[in-house]
Amino acid sequence: MTDADIETLLFANEAFYVAFAAGDMAAMRGVWVEGAPITCAHPGAPPLFGVDSVMESWRSVLSQPPPIACEGAVGSVVGGAGTVLCYERIGGRYLFATNLFRLQTGRWRMFHHHAGPTSGKPEDRSDAGGPI
Repeated sequence: MTDADIETLLFANEAFYVAFAAGDMAAMRGVWVEGAPITCAHPGAPPLFGVDSVMESWRSVLSQPPPIACEGAVGSVVGGAGTVLCYERIGGRYLFATNLFRLQTGRWRMFHHHAGPTSGKPEDRSDAGGPI
């Protein structure tokens, strides 16, 4: 695992949140793997399996997207799989998310998203001297 691997994984994760915040269904679909099973678990909802049910759920969410921002993202890569753990800030409250990716034709593509309530929030690293 190199810094470049993590950087490109975090870029793919950010593309997911940009599509989410913009309510852009085409961009959202472009983030997910093609031709492979996908899953999703929205907060308080049962898990979704397969492209049709997952994309239908995103059509509904993106029809009125909440003001969302990804914070405190941490990525890891093992072989062709990547994991990003992050906080989703919606207004003044936070959810915690797990986003799973795999390399597909040289690009990180999501195959699972799960977000749920948390009592935590991202650490304030503004005085740590590094990137926030």
